Amino acid sequence: MPRFSTAYEYCRQLTQRASKTFYWGSLFLPQPKRQAVWAIYAFCRMVDDIVDEEVDSITPAIGHLQEVGSPARAIDDWREALTHLYEQGVATGNPILQAWEHMLEYYHVPLKPALDLLSGVEMDLNQQRYLNFNELYIYCYRVAGTVGLMTSPIFGYENDEALNYAVDLGIALQLTNILRDIGEDTRRNRIYLPLEEMTRFGYNEDDLMRGVINDAFRGLLCFQMERTDYYYQRGIPGVDLLDVDCRLAVRLSSTLYRCILDRICGNNFDVFTMRASVPLQTKVRMASTHWLMQQVDPYFKGLH
Repeated sequence: MPRFSTAYEYCRQLTQRASKTFYWGSLFLPQPKRQAVWAIYAFCRMVDDIVDEEVDSITPAIGHLQEVGSPARAIDDWREALTHLYEQGVATGNPILQAWEHMLEYYHVPLKPALDLLSGVEMDLNQQRYLNFNELYIYCYRVAGTVGLMTSPIFGYENDEALNYAVDLGIALQLTNILRDIGEDTRRNRIYLPLEEMTRFGYNEDDLMRGVINDAFRGLLCFQMERTDYYYQRGIPGVDLLDVDCRLAVRLSSTLYRCILDRICGNNFDVFTMRASVPLQTKVRMASTHWLMQQVDPYFKGLH
């Protein structure tokens, strides 16, 4: 399968460049599942970048995509290409879709979450502000909760309850992204912090655009972090419902992502000039700790 190997390598490289934390966690998956998850992530990353970068510079051609150069048209092209793949079982020349073609032979990844994700990405073209968390939740579900629904069939599960946990964990990861990327998003004139909550804490849009860090901003971010942690607490227990060979990778990725919140605090809430990231030594330490816990946990469960 030379063309599939090349396609998966493309997805691997894209994943490694775009998210070192996610990529680190994925290395603890069995190879077939690891490759499939890279294919999912590459798709998510690619379509997300459509609204952030020039279309011509970010993606191999899907039909006439590069000629048109319109983000809205690019999203439509992805929608059409995915639907064609699911209906016909054959992908276009795009390496991500080629990886999906092979992946779908082994894992029953549903089409609807992928299409919902495209709808979420499309929201960035038309909506730059969110009045309240209910509005933001819809966005987070579409761009991240759906990722949990797409990856769960790859990880493997027996109880459909695992899907609810997967959505919650996806929401937690996206809320983490939002807090980490506040500065980057403001430079694109996007505000994902709910406006009603900003007002409640006495922090306004002008302050945000100027990168003001004061007590009101710290209070606002602490409130957002509490909500984010709530979704981690709701989602992480679902890891135990996944196949054993995937639990370490998913739990480790979740824990490392959660550490980003601590890094934001450690940076004195400066999300405007500093990007919160998890150091390699922390990743190594967490990987060792989680591996040991996974070895010990079955032993203690056997004592009861």
